[in-house]
Amino acid sequence: MMWLYSLGLTLALVVSAPWWALRMLTSGRYREGLGERLGLVPARLRVQSNVVWLHAVSVGEVLAAGRLIAAIEESGLRVALSTTTAAGQKLAREKYGAERVFYFPLDFAFAVRAYLRALRPCALVLMESELWPRVLVECDRAGVSVVVVNGRVSDRSFPRYMKLSRLWKPLLAKVRLILTQSQEDAWRWRMIGSQWVETTGNLKYDVRVEEESALVKMLRAALPTQETRVLVCGSTLEGEESLLLDCWCGQDAVMVLAPRHPQRFDAVAKLVESRGLRCLRLSAWRVENTALVAGNVLLLDSIGELAAMYALGDAAFVGGSLVPMGGHNPLEAAQWGVPVMMGEHYANFRGMVDAMREEDAVRIVSAGELCGEMNRLLRREDEGVGLRGREFFESQAGATKRVMERLLPILRAGVKG
Repeated sequence: MMWLYSLGLTLALVVSAPWWALRMLTSGRYREGLGERLGLVPARLRVQSNVVWLHAVSVGEVLAAGRLIAAIEESGLRVALSTTTAAGQKLAREKYGAERVFYFPLDFAFAVRAYLRALRPCALVLMESELWPRVLVECDRAGVSVVVVNGRVSDRSFPRYMKLSRLWKPLLAKVRLILTQSQEDAWRWRMIGSQWVETTGNLKYDVRVEEESALVKMLRAALPTQETRVLVCGSTLEGEESLLLDCWCGQDAVMVLAPRHPQRFDAVAKLVESRGLRCLRLSAWRVENTALVAGNVLLLDSIGELAAMYALGDAAFVGGSLVPMGGHNPLEAAQWGVPVMMGEHYANFRGMVDAMREEDAVRIVSAGELCGEMNRLLRREDEGVGLRGREFFESQAGATKRVMERLLPILRAGVKG
C-alpha cells in the first residue's frame, strides 16, 4: 500500500506545484527550509550520539515540549528538534540553537531516510498527533521506536481517522506507545486501532512562567496608573479582531492584541487604525518606550512572548474560539490568575475547557455576549473566575514526570552502542 500512498502524494504535489510556487514567489511562505523538507540535511545540524529526535509542529508544541526536552537532556540524552511551521522554527532556534533545529521532512522515503541516517536517533518522539505513514514505515525498518506524547484526537479529526481505521491500524502497530492527554483521547486512539495507549496527562499543564518577565515589568511601568486595566487578547484569528475591536471602542483600558499568525500583523495593524484607534507595535515600542494611554492597542508582533504577556492582564480572551477553528490554550492566562473568556469553538482543548467550566474557572461567550463579558471582567466584577483558573492549573501539573517514567526506558533501550 505504501507505493500507492507515495504515488498519490507525488501526484498531489505535482498538480499543486504551480500554487506552491506562486505562494513562494509572492509571499515568501514555504520557501524557507524547502531543501531541509526535501531531505537535504543542513550542515549546521551537529550530529552527536544518543540523540532523541523530537518533532513539534509549531509554536504551541515547541512551548509544550519545553519541560520534556529539559527532562530528556537531564537523563544524559540529546534532543534534535524538528518543526513544520516557520514560526515554530524561529522559536525553536531562539530557545535551543540552530545547530539542533531543522524542518521536518516531507513524507517521502528519501527525505525521511536522510534524517534517520544523519541523526541515528534512539527514538522519534512526536508531539500530539503528527503521524505520517512513510515516517512510521521508515522508522520501523530502521529499528527506531516511535512514541507519541501529549497525544490527542480532536473532534474534527476523529471521524476522518475512523473512516480510514482499516488503513491506520497496521500503521499504528508501528508506534511503540501513545501517551495521551486524557482518557477520552486514549479511548479514541484505541478505537482507531492502537493497542499501546496510556494516559499521562497534558504537558501544557506543566508549561509555566515562574515570574513576570522584564518586558511585562517595563510595560506595567508604562501604564498611565497602577489602576489602568489591561485586556490581553491572545492567538486571535481573522474575524475575531473585528469583534473584539467592536467591543473595545471607548474603553478606558489598554488592549494587548496578539494575532496567531505573523503574516497577519500588518493587516491587523491596519484594521486597528481603521477604527480610529492608536496601534502601537511592540517591536517599535521596545525602541521608543513611549507611555501607554488608555484606549491604545498594543500589537504583539513577536513570537513566543504571549504566555508571559498574560501576566499584564486584568482579563484575557483566548482566540481561535469565536470562529470555528478549535480554540487555543487557556492555561497560559489561567496560570496568572487572570479571568479567561473564550468563544464557543474550543474543540482542540475540549477536555481541558470542559474541566475548567466544571470548576467555574473560565467564561464561554458567543459573539453576542462578548462585549458584556468583556466589560464585566474589565470592571473586575468576576475576579473569582481567575483565582479558580489558577487553582485548576496548579492541580493538573505533573504530566512531564509521568511521561518520562514511560518514555525513558524506551529511549535508553534505543541507544546505539
